[in-house]
Amino acid sequence: QVQLVESGGGLVQAGGSLRLSCAASGSIFGLVAMGWYRQASGKQRELVATSGDSIDYADSVKGRFAISRDNAKNTMYLQMNSLKPEDTGVYYCQATRRVGLIPEYYWGPGTQVTVSS
Repeated sequence: QVQLVESGGGLVQAGGSLRLSCAASGSIFGLVAMGWYRQASGKQRELVATSGDSIDYADSVKGRFAISRDNAKNTMYLQMNSLKPEDTGVYYCQATRRVGLIPEYYWGPGTQVTVSS
């Protein structure tokens, strides 16, 4: 099992910045990818950024958000700049673990990000 805990969410004005953190613990060997997803009220959860064999971003955040990982600390970050009201939502950390044939997917409880206009 892998435990994920997000932190760093909060309320920020449009144009501001936040940095989210995701700390991983437990059976972290075999983690092959980690990523950030978000879910706005009344909408489906969507991909924000992933870090695995490559780094990918949703088109809506390219040039504004940056994903990074500190493997020594088992922590992933999401630096969010030039925030917009449409970035508001619950941000979730996700990890993919592969130690056998079937990958395992883990999620954190989420952290709220609110961007005011």
